[in-house]
Amino acid sequence: MKFLRLIYQNLWRNKLRSSLTAVGTMVLVFVVTLVWSILGFLANATTEKPANIKAIVSERWRIPSMMPYAYAASLKEGAATEPEHLKPSDNMTWTFYGGSIDPKKRTFESIVFAFCLEPKKLLTMMDGFDDLPADSADRKTLEAGVAKLEQNRQGILLGRDRMERLKKKIGDRFIIHSFNYKGIDLEVEVVGTLPARRYDQSAAMNIDYFLSAIDAYKQQHNGQAHEMAAKTMNLVWLRVPDTQSFTQVAAQIQESPQFALPAVKVQTASSGISTFLEAYRDLLWGMRWLLAPAILVTLAVVIANAISISVRERQTEFAVLKVLGFRPGQILVLVLGEALLIGIASGVISAGGTWLVVNQVAGGIPFPIAFFPKFLIPADAWWWGLAVGGGTAFLGSFIPAWTACRVKVSEVFARVG
Repeated sequence: MKFLRLIYQNLWRNKLRSSLTAVGTMVLVFVVTLVWSILGFLANATTEKPANIKAIVSERWRIPSMMPYAYAASLKEGAATEPEHLKPSDNMTWTFYGGSIDPKKRTFESIVFAFCLEPKKLLTMMDGFDDLPADSADRKTLEAGVAKLEQNRQGILLGRDRMERLKKKIGDRFIIHSFNYKGIDLEVEVVGTLPARRYDQSAAMNIDYFLSAIDAYKQQHNGQAHEMAAKTMNLVWLRVPDTQSFTQVAAQIQESPQFALPAVKVQTASSGISTFLEAYRDLLWGMRWLLAPAILVTLAVVIANAISISVRERQTEFAVLKVLGFRPGQILVLVLGEALLIGIASGVISAGGTWLVVNQVAGGIPFPIAFFPKFLIPADAWWWGLAVGGGTAFLGSFIPAWTACRVKVSEVFARVG
């Protein structure tokens, strides 16, 4: 205990240097926590799961995928035509509908990107919503919104950030002027909000409303169908129990002649996300292999510089300690302890504070990559702070500490004399 008190007292002999070192450590731990959180989330999203696999059916040769809605019924069954063929345990079809509430311009404050789908599938198939606890406030909010979408075909659920940007509130009605389905302008009513997850900038609508608008276009234009009438389905999601089931369902779909024009492909959700992330490959590589290591090296250098200055200033002190009976190992531990105390304390405070502020206050890191607009800090950040702060403090201070314990009493006192 006396040894720890001595370490603490030594740190506060130069309050300015100790404070600056602590601040520098906290800033760098904060940055590396953000980087690791993003990389960790994406790594988890692209890792194949052994069970409860979500399969994605999309057009084989076109991005974005645009399939005829006539495919929907058979794809929902996994193209199973015989009793022994496997059917998915759950399914969802959705269409991406984008537009602006201002027909003359498209700005970030006026655009709406909506998933057109069966409302009840929000509860079972949408990532981030399907695992909400049954008794949570978010789950209850979502269930209420789904019920309203089923009752009101013109209803729309808006992400909270999107609602603020549009300056709308529940009960407001407005027209979305589509830019990916020209002429299919939909009047909608805000009936609720989406839970605060990755869909804060998105929206959800009842696909029946969209499809009926496509049908109505033909009636309003002397029987001429809309140019996109055969391209009203972007993706189909199928849930299967395991890898073997996925292989069977994929074979059923891809070998079926009814999905030849256009041809389709089946891949796991993680593979699909990996494909989307190819466009960000260089950015993610730089974050993983350049930015994060550079931050760790910088942090070690900052601590090494501070400890080295302290050791040079305290040569006489270390010589006196040796005269008083301190062994070299004790002096080594004394200097390392000072660095570790400031590194660990600053790292834990920084990482823990980052977790608290980002998750509980800000609601996520606003760093859009692919279709992930925000990222949360995992609970692992607490030990990241301890490991990064303590590890870099140890590496940065070991050489200065070794120099301190090797001080020769005779040389020091000769210089003083």
